[in-house]
Amino acid sequence: MGAQCCGHDHDTEPTKQEDASYRRVLWAVLGINAAMFAVEIGAGVAAGSASLQADALDFLGDAGNYAISLFVVGMALRYRATAALVKGATMGVFGLWVIGVTVWHATHGTLPEDSTMGDVGFAALLANAASFGLLWAYKGGDSNMRSAWICTRNDVLGNLAVMLAALGVFGTGAGWPDLIVAAIMAALALQGAVVVLQQSRAELRSTSPFPGGVKNANRT
Repeated sequence: MGAQCCGHDHDTEPTKQEDASYRRVLWAVLGINAAMFAVEIGAGVAAGSASLQADALDFLGDAGNYAISLFVVGMALRYRATAALVKGATMGVFGLWVIGVTVWHATHGTLPEDSTMGDVGFAALLANAASFGLLWAYKGGDSNMRSAWICTRNDVLGNLAVMLAALGVFGTGAGWPDLIVAAIMAALALQGAVVVLQQSRAELRSTSPFPGGVKNANRT
């Protein structure tokens, strides 16, 4: 997937007014994600829910990613693309970490508390829906902007899945719905990581001063 896949002209640099607007949005979603991490990690551990813990770690990762985005707003495209490259790698690590958590809960046969899962999952859904709305205008931007939107999109889907898992645990009296949702969230993180990494690498190649990118330059 190239940089052009978003339908946005990445050669056109954002204006100072657009950068200022994006900074305000990032500060808002950073606060939302940091607060929800604190709430959800406690609830996930107390309820013994792999999907809640996975979602909490996702909130923490997103807060860090938004902080990186704030740092590079207004910089040249190559710096924004480099930041997106780091964020894509972080998303991949998160996906692998969630797989590990899921395996641990499956091995220990944990039965999560469905009521806590449902209540906290709904609160997280509201928080992420607000973030999703704030970032919607930037979903077609450069890889740095798009990575922030992809994180939030995955969060909304993850929250809906957590609520479905709570219903599944309630209806079956077993922990497997929680484990399935955690695995789905891991897959979403890995898929998002691939998209962000591909676009950020394409943008880095487009900013290289050498024809064909850095790879060709190293051959000279």
